[in-house]
Amino acid sequence: MKNLQKYSREYIKKEFALSSDLDFKKFSKLIKYLKLVKKKNKKVILIGNGGSAAMSSHVSVDLTKQCKIRAVNFNEADLITCYANDYGHDNWMKEAIKSYFDKGDLVILISSSGQSKNHIVAGKYCNLKKIDLITFTGFNGKNKLSKMGVLNFWLNSSNFNQIEMVHHIWLLLACDYLTATKF
Repeated sequence: MKNLQKYSREYIKKEFALSSDLDFKKFSKLIKYLKLVKKKNKKVILIGNGGSAAMSSHVSVDLTKQCKIRAVNFNEADLITCYANDYGHDNWMKEAIKSYFDKGDLVILISSSGQSKNHIVAGKYCNLKKIDLITFTGFNGKNKLSKMGVLNFWLNSSNFNQIEMVHHIWLLLACDYLTATKF
């Protein structure tokens, strides 16, 4: 029991420290991008793999319902498998962006490692097409995706769950801040 308590306390302490490491200058810019998307009646496209895909679903619902900012995510099995089958797994995100993106939309790519090939291909596409891109990554601060966005949120951790939880906290913080300020 003591080992469980010690592990749990250290884990929670680490999670708090990581989530508190938010760059508020960048976070302020994220809020401005989200407000601009709403003002222009555009949408946010959130994309992730695995746990980050689930997070994309949650955040897109909160942006839409609470913040009144249209948001979509590509977390439907039929969409993913169709696009992966037709264009290859590395290209499915890029091809989905091509199909759903409208000028003025904002794309948010969430990848714990920042090295997933489908994210890299999508990030390169966004850069090529001058699409506003915001990234959330962890692991190595020099990961490929962490250099591609107009804003790049990087977390100094190599624990998938802790990275995903902090990304989730930061994105929902943005939703709750926008809701609380009644922008």
